[in-house]
Amino acid sequence: MSQKNRLAQGGRIDRNKVLNFSFAGQTYKGYEGDTLASALLANGVDVVGRSFKYSRARGITGHGSEEPNGVIQLGSGDSTVPNVRATQQELYAGLVSNPVSGWPNVNFDLMSYLGKAGAMMPSGFYYKTFMYPQKLWMTYEHFIRKAAGLGKAPTAPDPDTYDKLNQHCDVMVVGGGPAGLSAAYAAAKTGARVIIADEQNEMGGHLLTFDQTINGSSGSLWLAEIVAELSAMSNVKVLCKTTVMGYFDHNFLVAIERRTDHLGERAVSGTRQRSHRIRAKQVILAAGAQERPLVFANNDVPGVMLASSVTTYIKRYAVVPGHKLIVSTANDSGYLAAIEWSKAGRHVVGIADSRTDSDGALVAEAKALGINVWFGHGVTEVKGGRRVYTASVAPISVQGDRVTGDTQHYDCDTVATSGGWSPVVHLSCHTGSRPVWSDDIIGFVPGKALQAQHCVGSIVGDHQLADCINNGLETGSKAAAQAGFGEGELLVAKPSVEWLAEGKAQALFLVPHKKNISRAPKQFVDLQNDVTAAGIELATREGFESIEHVKRYTAMGFGTDQGKLGNVNGMAIAARSLGKSIEETGTTIFRPSYTPSTFGALAGRDAGSLFDPERYTAMHQWHVDNGALFEDVGQWKRPWYYPKPGETMQQSLNRECLATRSSVGILDASTLGKIDIQGKDAREFLNRVYTNAWSKLAVGKCRYGLMLKEDGMIMDDGVTSCLADDHFILTTTTGGAANVLEWLELWHQTEWPELDVFMTSVTDHWSTMTISGPNARKVLAKVCNDIELDKDAFKFMDWRDGTVAGVTARVFRISFTGELSYEINVPANDGMFVWEAVIAAGEEFGITPYGTETMHVLRAEKGFIIVGQDTDGSVTPYDMDMGWCVGKNKEFSFIGKRSFDRSDTQKTDRKQYVGLKTKNSDEVLPEGAQAVWDPKQAIPMTMVGHVTSSYYSAVVGRSIALAVIKEGHSHKGETLYFPLADGRVIEAEICDYVFYDPKGERQNV
Repeated sequence: MSQKNRLAQGGRIDRNKVLNFSFAGQTYKGYEGDTLASALLANGVDVVGRSFKYSRARGITGHGSEEPNGVIQLGSGDSTVPNVRATQQELYAGLVSNPVSGWPNVNFDLMSYLGKAGAMMPSGFYYKTFMYPQKLWMTYEHFIRKAAGLGKAPTAPDPDTYDKLNQHCDVMVVGGGPAGLSAAYAAAKTGARVIIADEQNEMGGHLLTFDQTINGSSGSLWLAEIVAELSAMSNVKVLCKTTVMGYFDHNFLVAIERRTDHLGERAVSGTRQRSHRIRAKQVILAAGAQERPLVFANNDVPGVMLASSVTTYIKRYAVVPGHKLIVSTANDSGYLAAIEWSKAGRHVVGIADSRTDSDGALVAEAKALGINVWFGHGVTEVKGGRRVYTASVAPISVQGDRVTGDTQHYDCDTVATSGGWSPVVHLSCHTGSRPVWSDDIIGFVPGKALQAQHCVGSIVGDHQLADCINNGLETGSKAAAQAGFGEGELLVAKPSVEWLAEGKAQALFLVPHKKNISRAPKQFVDLQNDVTAAGIELATREGFESIEHVKRYTAMGFGTDQGKLGNVNGMAIAARSLGKSIEETGTTIFRPSYTPSTFGALAGRDAGSLFDPERYTAMHQWHVDNGALFEDVGQWKRPWYYPKPGETMQQSLNRECLATRSSVGILDASTLGKIDIQGKDAREFLNRVYTNAWSKLAVGKCRYGLMLKEDGMIMDDGVTSCLADDHFILTTTTGGAANVLEWLELWHQTEWPELDVFMTSVTDHWSTMTISGPNARKVLAKVCNDIELDKDAFKFMDWRDGTVAGVTARVFRISFTGELSYEINVPANDGMFVWEAVIAAGEEFGITPYGTETMHVLRAEKGFIIVGQDTDGSVTPYDMDMGWCVGKNKEFSFIGKRSFDRSDTQKTDRKQYVGLKTKNSDEVLPEGAQAVWDPKQAIPMTMVGHVTSSYYSAVVGRSIALAVIKEGHSHKGETLYFPLADGRVIEAEICDYVFYDPKGERQNV
């Protein structure tokens, strides 16, 4: 297909490199340097999508990140990417693209017939219509979601790789237009480290389309020279194709660089995209401004475009997107589109300027070219389906609020609109600063800076090229000085820049129609979400006065473009409807990401095994070699149980439990969290974070402790040992180690920074093996001869330094099984050696390795809790019958203590920790089963608790269970019922939670 809209010469494209591509199944040609949008326009493609709500035909409107309509599905198969802007996607050979909406195709969409009933689908339509009958909501939701989606997410793994790079600089410049380039250049000349990023494929901004004279020569020459010099500087990093998507606290910015998106569907080599995590001493926002369209009837029809975009396609891509042009403008900028259109040899029907007059240079040039200029007029309506064919032009009042005369109709296929320029304040909003309305600029500008931030150029309303360059140089020098480079003086000369005379712009947002807003054809404010001026007025009539509420009720600014084109117009329309000024109405706040960012770029290499690494203990290979099956505990692979050939899981557990109780078993406990705590205030710190007292714990002793959240609920537990008066080793649950360390650091750094205490995770430093059972002492004695193991010399809850199998070790006499137990800790590098030595020493006693499931059974027989299984964040120590672990006489409170005085924690009907014995001793209760007193009660039954742990115990000879039951401590001996999903009801008796050795004699032998 021929490129019927391509000019024979001009543009910044390489005509020697022809690229074939496809859109909606049709094959087209373009050139290297094209975007997908410019190539589609060159080939005369008018319709690129369908609107969100009404399924109206939509064409290309803009030329950059502001584009609301040209959102496409890029690529195919596992490398497909949804919702890519055609205006930002550079063309490459073989590019495959498809619309994200339209069925059966984008040119003929059956949903558009539903859209013709637009009067029946006003703002709030979904909220009001699909409420009743309630039972049909799931049906409604299915069809709504099917109709509303934009693009399809890939279902297969992404074949490309992405990476992240941490960067530090003295000055970060966002925006590569004249202001940004000048600022970066001035800062770099002081010796400061500078990063400059721009989302376009080349630096230059406005100078890429409008060539003004600088130093007596072409502005493009100045641009080429400054970019070349910046690129050559060792202290400057120039990042094209890079969108700064977020600006966060402490001058931390995230920028996404599209490294190979322009080369092909997949990255042949290297990474597809890179996330730059930038920390800057000073930040300069030079993001420029985006042209704002005028709102008028049927302004969404393909062929209605931004005036600056029309200019861009002609100048940068040598594409004239039509034949007969009408311009509707409220400022001088719109004239440039008509001038370039005329110079390209196409017909300009006329320029409808809402102002009464203008003495600007562009106005004079347009008149000199013989272009009709209709002052005091506006385009009030266009007609067309898949393309504009007529525009209605009418005289309007000086205030721009009503039509004052007869309407004239002109044949045309393109309408270029310019309602002014909206500074790109998005990044400044990310910091929490609210934009401020400026009547002079007719736009919102960045509010007060909350960190080391500067703004320059069109973002603050300085649209003159001379102001952009000169203020950019001054701002760059100032920022560098504040970063510690220079005194703020300019080290470069200011260039001589042509001054462009401009007429005063008019604050026009909605072009009036002969009919009132609610009766006129649809006047679109947000093109992506089909938000109309009538919809905004309806929202205000229905009581939504906050602009944030208007946004949510109408969906204005909700799309992937974040309201870049429509928000200011929408706020102005809302303000007028409310009888307020735009300043009083305010604006919504923009949040990251500035433009849609891929999950791949945000994740980088942190995917698959690098996202959730598998952690192994030093003895992992031994477990594998000995047939262990594993379970995931946190990120650790822990042996679950060790089946022998022909054994069921229950048979394996019975064997492991009986062997441990009758002789000796060994457990790999290396995964338990270990936090080294040191400092002169370590004891006081422990007193504050644990419920029990630590002031008098002697060196060589251990103590069990409970840790609570502020609400008094159990958070974690573990044993802490005193190594010295100012040195402790704290253990946590395997899955809770990271959270506990973060919790401790949070309280130390934010609440008690005066305490001299330091915490270090040492979980990976140690291999830990626990030997339990009546013969544990005998096994340890065979590999340890420098620790006196007599029960009186080495008591329960003591620890000792010594050697095990010739390796320096710490041995703790603590027990999670209720048996005589020793926990051996050795340096991780020696873990396998010592493990094998202990196994060899235990052979004559039939030492049996056991896994986490047997550990659970053994501790459940003793009634020991597992935090996160028997607790769920809603139980206190008193609920778990652990009041003995709460210190009553501490000088300083502990975290969670005050919550014990709340009325809800003192209620008598709280769930309490108990044991359960099923009436059928072989029947094992499912964990999570809900308890009721009356199994015949009508549904919904009154549930009084649930099963937290449940096992068959070969040692006890029956099933055992642990549970939390309302007032359970006072109901021991009574029967509960557990209705199951399969219709069965299991009876169980409430009993004590200790099923084995209730006096604890076996661990003290």
